[in-house]
Amino acid sequence: MSFIVLPLGMFGAQEIILIGIIILLLFGGRKIPELMRGLGTGIKEFKKATKDDDKPSSGDKKEE
Repeated sequence: MSFIVLPLGMFGAQEIILIGIIILLLFGGRKIPELMRGLGTGIKEFKKATKDDDKPSSGDKKEE
């Protein structure tokens, strides 16, 4: 049995353009900015949540 091995990380300009065209055809020109805006908001909220988790809250302090 032989398997097709796809070299990940070796995308050229032609492949990136082809992927962009496929995404444009699937979602359309008006939907893509909405999707990117939602993705950016999600990433921003995730970063904020992870930053807030790093800070110890006042209830977490050990009492001696």
